Amino acid sequence: MSNTLTRGVRVIVTPEYLPEQSLPDAGRWLFAYHVILRNEGKQAVQLLNRHWIITNGEGEVDEVRGAGVIGQQPELEPGAEFHYTSGCPLDTPVGTMHGEYEMRVIETDDTFDVHITPFRLAVPSALN
Repeated sequence: MSNTLTRGVRVIVTPEYLPEQSLPDAGRWLFAYHVILRNEGKQAVQLLNRHWIITNGEGEVDEVRGAGVIGQQPELEPGAEFHYTSGCPLDTPVGTMHGEYEMRVIETDDTFDVHITPFRLAVPSALN
């Protein structure tokens, strides 16, 4: 799990292994990650872009960049939350993700990065 607060924006990420969608014999493990984006600040903000850094169990890194999340660029008034779930395939049973969201303060048009601390993607039986 990851729980990070940057400039009044909190990001909580909870990963989940999806055994029914994974094919370990073919070297494919699929994970979901559930995100809560909460505006704990005093100004309305909008999520503009995402940047994920995904590292597999062998240290190989893949980066994902794009506009918004799940096809949306949500705006959050103070106190508001946005929830979404996405997925990440790995070619190892263990890995990590971290990254940032580029946010915009709606009133001033200033942008800033909200950091997402690393969280582990792991098949439950892989870490004994």
